[in-house]
Amino acid sequence: MTTLNSIALPPWADELKRRYLAGEAGLFLVHGNVHDAIAHDGKLQPFVEFLHTVVLAAKPQRYELALRHAGLKQFGVNGKVLELGETLLENIGHLETRMRAGDGVALVLPHAGDLVPNAETTFLSTDERGLLEILHDWSLSGLLLQRNHIVVLICASLSELHPSLNTNPRIAAIEVPFPDEAARARLVAQSAPHMSPEQQALVAKHTAGLRLLEIDSIVAEQPAAGLSDEERKALALQLLGDAPDAKQRADMYAGVTAGKTREEIAFLILGRASTPAEQKGDPIDAMLRIIGTRKREIIQRSCGDLIEFLDPSYGLDAVGGYDQIKQELMKIAATIKTGDRRLAPMGLLAVGPMGVGKTFVIKAFLKEAGLPGVVLKNFRSKWVGSTESNLERVLKIIRAMSPIALVIDEGDRSFGSGEGGDTDGGTSSRVIARIKDFMSDTDNRGHVLTILMTNRPDKLDVDIKRPGRLDRKIPFFYADNGADRMHVVRAILKRGGAALPADADAALTEALDALDGYSNADLEAIALLALDLAREAGAALAVAHLQQAIADFIPPQHTDTIQLMELLAVQESSRRSLLPERFAKLAPSEVSQLIAELKRRLRL
Repeated sequence: MTTLNSIALPPWADELKRRYLAGEAGLFLVHGNVHDAIAHDGKLQPFVEFLHTVVLAAKPQRYELALRHAGLKQFGVNGKVLELGETLLENIGHLETRMRAGDGVALVLPHAGDLVPNAETTFLSTDERGLLEILHDWSLSGLLLQRNHIVVLICASLSELHPSLNTNPRIAAIEVPFPDEAARARLVAQSAPHMSPEQQALVAKHTAGLRLLEIDSIVAEQPAAGLSDEERKALALQLLGDAPDAKQRADMYAGVTAGKTREEIAFLILGRASTPAEQKGDPIDAMLRIIGTRKREIIQRSCGDLIEFLDPSYGLDAVGGYDQIKQELMKIAATIKTGDRRLAPMGLLAVGPMGVGKTFVIKAFLKEAGLPGVVLKNFRSKWVGSTESNLERVLKIIRAMSPIALVIDEGDRSFGSGEGGDTDGGTSSRVIARIKDFMSDTDNRGHVLTILMTNRPDKLDVDIKRPGRLDRKIPFFYADNGADRMHVVRAILKRGGAALPADADAALTEALDALDGYSNADLEAIALLALDLAREAGAALAVAHLQQAIADFIPPQHTDTIQLMELLAVQESSRRSLLPERFAKLAPSEVSQLIAELKRRLRL
């Protein structure tokens, strides 16, 4: 059997070589990070070129089939397009004749999803059905392995391809992962020799989730595309002025702003380091902020509108009340920071009525844990197979960016029982099943923390709430007394840059004591109204303004709904110590009975 290239190869290429030489398959579906480049021989090579010139270099006849060629392109010293027939199917027929007559043919289909797309077979064109039939025949008949041929189909996601290919036992799928830290470190050392080893290591560590091409665009010298390294240093020095460590900061900024214009560099530096605290901070932290900004730009551009990054500007110290919950979350944050994967939870379920502050507290927790967070947005598409393809792309990027938190708000809408049904051809069921599978993948423990928030946990499938997917269930409740509400209001005022006198606690507690059933959102509305009243009066904020705002504010009237949501949070809580005193002593049967009664009353 003709071997493939024997030089050191990336793990995915080495797996392809091993399985081919072992006779497992002669036809391969190579998927994943295929729109990247490969660092080889001191330069970045496009993926398909690397496959032809390095991995398959030992094959004497190498061809490429793609719509853009309108025929077969033959690789070699004098590579040319061979127009053997009027259609792609005719070209494949002529190639098959050559394959049956000789040995050592390699055929690559760079955009296989365009040639054998994911669609009902009856909807495929004659050429598409014919090509699909030929690929199955080649893999099952033994032609490929007997005559030392190999066929490689390339796609970003297996969901782009006709499903029969992935179920063929003689076709092997090989995933190309995003570059790991070692691969990123080699690329940064190759592309940014102007950086110090310390800078190179930090850039490699903090660019997880990016392709090598994207990392190269951040750090490589590209004078034609922007300013030179020296020009970037001079500009950074000018922008920083007399800031502490200005020269060290300028060197680091210059290293991670390759290809940027003057205006873009000014925005990155002044937009991210304009506060006195940041001006006095660690220059390395400043460089990492620039990397984070550019990384976010690149990933959001490559993902379109599929994900949204969370950017909390406050930690748990900005949260008023919730002492027990904050202690629990601080413990989880400490576990994540230590890097001990064994003790990290797979996921968190935050439950409680609307307006209780679940989203606010979770964002503060992410800031405290130093954990970036992303929110799944609308990855559904009207095109067949695109929804699953979008989801796979997002999940691969999320996994590559670890450690990270995947946040799913209003989880009852995303994972509600019977969501989608048969009205979308089963797409919703497949999407939900894939996300559940991702949530329970033990390889993600300590790398991807799933956080699901809802006020109606009873609408969630039971299996999604099980330990192994959502290990910790944290209940949120409205404040029980005036003292707790006082802490919430003070925290709200502090975030808004306002404050009451330190000796106003007693009067403020008394004013808030009668506000049973008021949510944190209601308290925030009262605080903002009090600030408006003080501004209109031209006076400093006082308890009297809050008393006036309380008298004027009318809260939403949804008492039964709120009671139901609180009882559902009690029912889901994984720890009795997290429950307020009014619920802590209720037996599970009592809680279930109260929930049933409220549902009857609300006709749910």
